[in-house]
Amino acid sequence: MREITLAKGAKIAATLQGNLSGTRSPITTDLRFINGVTADGSQIPTYRVLDSYGKIMDGADAPEIDEATGRKLYETMNLLPALDNVMYNIQRQGKISFWYGEEAAVIGSAAALAPDDEVLGQYRETGVLLWRGFSIDRAMAQSFGNADDHATKGRQMPVHFGSKELHFHPISSTLATQIPHAAGVGYALKRDPNRRGKNCAACYFGEGAASEGDFHAGLLLASTIPAPTMFLVRNNGFAISTPAHEQFYGDGIAARGPGYGIDTVRVDGNDVLAVISAVGEARKRCIAQERAVLVEFMTYRVGHHSTSDDSFAYRARQEVEDRKRIDNPLTRLRLFLESRKWWDAAEEEALKAKQKRVVMDALKKAEATSRWELKELFTDVYGGEEPWNIAEQKSELGALLRKYGEDWEPWKKELGKFRGKGAEFYAK
Repeated sequence: MREITLAKGAKIAATLQGNLSGTRSPITTDLRFINGVTADGSQIPTYRVLDSYGKIMDGADAPEIDEATGRKLYETMNLLPALDNVMYNIQRQGKISFWYGEEAAVIGSAAALAPDDEVLGQYRETGVLLWRGFSIDRAMAQSFGNADDHATKGRQMPVHFGSKELHFHPISSTLATQIPHAAGVGYALKRDPNRRGKNCAACYFGEGAASEGDFHAGLLLASTIPAPTMFLVRNNGFAISTPAHEQFYGDGIAARGPGYGIDTVRVDGNDVLAVISAVGEARKRCIAQERAVLVEFMTYRVGHHSTSDDSFAYRARQEVEDRKRIDNPLTRLRLFLESRKWWDAAEEEALKAKQKRVVMDALKKAEATSRWELKELFTDVYGGEEPWNIAEQKSELGALLRKYGEDWEPWKKELGKFRGKGAEFYAK
């Protein structure tokens, strides 16, 4: 007989027969049910480096960052809300149709990735692109769908970015589709002799997306093929208006990782240093094991879900104001930088003024730039000879424009926003 410790410290006696044939599961004569992944049955702990006041916690092993990196982290994290504030306002004015935003977990994880790791995002990963050098001009151009949007040519919803040179795969509106795609991207990296052992796929999504079947398909695929894919889930408390406690009964999303046999960690998503450490280690494991890793960022969505949402319809305004003050990621990092004499009040004021100016200049440029020619609506889908269905659709659009384009004011006004005003469709 030998003793085995289960959840909550319970000990059971295993028979001398050892493990169940073909498995590593010990045989026991004691009938017990389990419900938890920790030894004592408690919730999975949350990894943290900085306390609420920007100080390194006792016993914490902080990542080594220099002044330049610390300043870049803080400036990029501040650029996101500066951009959000302007974009939310212009969406309300009807100048763009949609906007999303988020901060610390995204910037910290981006800093821990290699610049050529493949990223598959959801809607809140603008910060990854900004960290990699994506300009505010490009972000604004995509949101307006103008002729400076070379990634999607105005054919995508706002914030659905893509950048081949920055290894950022185009975003899909359909929830969670990027999760199984990421498993496939990781597998492709594994099969590429020039990138195997060097790169991984990083897949971002929210805890709401983890309720989709694609979540399970993606993790199963990446854990069994296996594939070097890192799954980065932002648990911000809400899937639009549905609070987390109504989405699942278990211990968050991290509890699901061990069920797929993959290394898993839970991190304070408002602590940028903890995020850098955790994602850096997760990336090492992911590439070394050529197998999936799951990282859960615990954070809180202080903003509305998107410009299409009014979150005060389902949560108290005071709750949001309180959470802005508790463990604020920007405040914690600023205090950390100030303690090392890397930041001060004068620089804070100058940064806010500079970033507001940069965003407003980009906005004015985007508003003044025309859209692509209307014919671009039909390009970049098929290679080779134009298929019949595209030719048929172009012909139908041309007939409608010749009939209504110059006479119906809404169409006439809209055509004026395109280069050439749709002239290529007026020839019979």
